[in-house]
Amino acid sequence: MSLLRVMSPGDAAFAALLDRSTSFSVDVESAVHAIVEDVRVRGDAAVREYTERFDRRAPVDDSYEIAKRDWQARAAVSDDVRRAIEHAAERVRWFHGHQRERDIEVERDGIKLGLRVQPLARVGLYVPGGTARYPSSVLMTAIPATVAGVAEVIMVTPGASAETLAAAEIAGVDRVFEIGGAQALAALAYGTATVPRVDKIVGPGNQWVAAAKRRVFGQVDIDSVAGPSEVLIIADDTADPTWVAADLIAQAEHDVEARPILVTTSRTLAAAVERALEDQLATLPRRDIARTALERHGAAVVVATLDEAVDVANRYAPEHLELDIVAPHALVARLTTAGAIFVGKWAAEAAGDYVAGANHVLPTGGAARYASPLGVYDFQRRTSIVEYDEAAARADAGVIAALAAVEGLDGHGRSALIRTKGGGS
Repeated sequence: MSLLRVMSPGDAAFAALLDRSTSFSVDVESAVHAIVEDVRVRGDAAVREYTERFDRRAPVDDSYEIAKRDWQARAAVSDDVRRAIEHAAERVRWFHGHQRERDIEVERDGIKLGLRVQPLARVGLYVPGGTARYPSSVLMTAIPATVAGVAEVIMVTPGASAETLAAAEIAGVDRVFEIGGAQALAALAYGTATVPRVDKIVGPGNQWVAAAKRRVFGQVDIDSVAGPSEVLIIADDTADPTWVAADLIAQAEHDVEARPILVTTSRTLAAAVERALEDQLATLPRRDIARTALERHGAAVVVATLDEAVDVANRYAPEHLELDIVAPHALVARLTTAGAIFVGKWAAEAAGDYVAGANHVLPTGGAARYASPLGVYDFQRRTSIVEYDEAAARADAGVIAALAAVEGLDGHGRSALIRTKGGGS
């Protein structure tokens, strides 16, 4: 069985590739709804019940918070790992420091308008745990929040590894709670006696976490309802098939639902990539996961020209988009719907996951058509400031009244016109 299904953009199989909804089974949705509602009503008691049931973890002194003294003791990692985390953190902090927005204040015709930019007060980070160790996810979520000026950053995880705790310390996380799943999202959204309520929840998770984020949205803000990880690689006949295969595998090893897609002008390259995939999978520790993802969702889309490749990429709107072609810069401006674009053969997507500095929390499932990478701007809110002087208020009153009359809102018009009749202080 081929790992990559070979197809063209006109095939029905390609149309199926575009369908990447983030819907969940009725059973998952129903269970998540019940958990969220239970935590909303019963608070810590419900959190404890579900955490003991799913994670076999009891609270310490009636709380799942990791005390600072224990946190620091549990964050012991090798010097090499700590240096790697610190190096990545410095890059992420440097790039995100350029994303800070400034207040706006302008004046015209006696009217002063402003836009005040302020950080959120408290945010929650969800970090996968248990057998998973994702210090990079801590850096990518916590650092933009701290750069934005968020006063308190709360991390929840179903099982804190030493590496995750070290990353939390380096990134500026304030408090850590060892809870996960839908109950952790509900606790952050509604608050309990021990878990503080937050303004926004960000971070990756499984379908239970994603469904819970969708459920609590509106009570709090969220970053997105993320789907499986994706990479789309545009490659011509100059690309090294072993490099292309390695980058496809880098996505495929995430999860059996990952989407590794090659778009190429060369059938010869597609065949060579297929052989390279088999060779590299033989020695990959997570080969079963990667192979399943490739067989289920992998594809080699063969196109006649790079113009056609651009059209395919824009229609697919991938999370990650790599350009392994002769003149990659010529295409960048035309690629309008990608979470992140990796330009040239030396820019591996894995660098973006860890140390390049750009955020690796990216829109999936085609959401790159309208959504953006996580950034400092996601941890800020904006307030409009409006000020009129008397002359401006008098000048605009008639226009306000006319528009209000069109909409049948006479009280609006009266509130403007009354200011033109004197009697004000």
